[in-house]
Amino acid sequence: MAVGRFTFIVEHENDGQNVKTFLRRTCGLTARSMTVLKKPGIGITRGGDLLKAHDVLYAGDRIEIRLPEEQSEIEPVDGMPPILFEDDRLLAVDKPAFMPVHPVKDHQLDTLANRVSAYQQSRGESYIFRALNRLDKDTSGIVLIAKDRISYSLIKPTVEKVYFAVCEGIIEEAGTINEPIALAPDSKIKRCVSVDGDSAVTHYTPIKHKETHTLCRVVIETGRTHQIRCHMSHIGHPLAGDDLYGGSLERINRQALHCKDVSFIHPDTKERIILHTELPEEYERII
Repeated sequence: MAVGRFTFIVEHENDGQNVKTFLRRTCGLTARSMTVLKKPGIGITRGGDLLKAHDVLYAGDRIEIRLPEEQSEIEPVDGMPPILFEDDRLLAVDKPAFMPVHPVKDHQLDTLANRVSAYQQSRGESYIFRALNRLDKDTSGIVLIAKDRISYSLIKPTVEKVYFAVCEGIIEEAGTINEPIALAPDSKIKRCVSVDGDSAVTHYTPIKHKETHTLCRVVIETGRTHQIRCHMSHIGHPLAGDDLYGGSLERINRQALHCKDVSFIHPDTKERIILHTELPEEYERII
């Protein structure tokens, strides 16, 4: 992949700011990203002149940022999931259930990152795998991958996700669960509602129900580990197939949770892009 380039125009409200402040507040760069930009052969320029962190910017200045080429260090494995969107900044895929997003000790070659690495090679590209949203291994749906560190910084705060879950029991009315979540005692995986936990807010809306299950649209304000699974179990409606939180495996052999809709603001066009997927076939058998 060629060295990435970003161009920013200094607006009137940023007149008089120094480079460091402009990059942090307007461009969304982290301190680590700015450190990378100090390396030879790359950096921040104005009219071709290299800028330093404390140089002052003026309204109308055209600032160009050059990014270094990156090499993926993840072993490539064929089998790319369906691609929903792709351009120079971003890749969006529909991740199937049972596929981890990142390599871990017990999953080195069967992850989404492995598939993306192989896909990069087939296109003559190379970039670090930076997932903008993370799904559990058994959760299906949309995953966004930024192709460079600036895209990651700019897109991350704008991402909005909508999940669909099949819950056990009949849910008649929409509701909000505002309960803190912490690691459950004597467990390295399971979460529980606890006054000692981190704040977590989940909004759910029943879409339809059949017999003993309800399909819910779920939006979360926070992104705690297992948040939807933990919260729905807490109110007595665990996800179908989620035996870790009290759900039955009778109808489905994994938690019935799908990231169906994702939107984000594109860093170049500033327009909100909305992506959709179909619900998994297993849902049709239950609802």
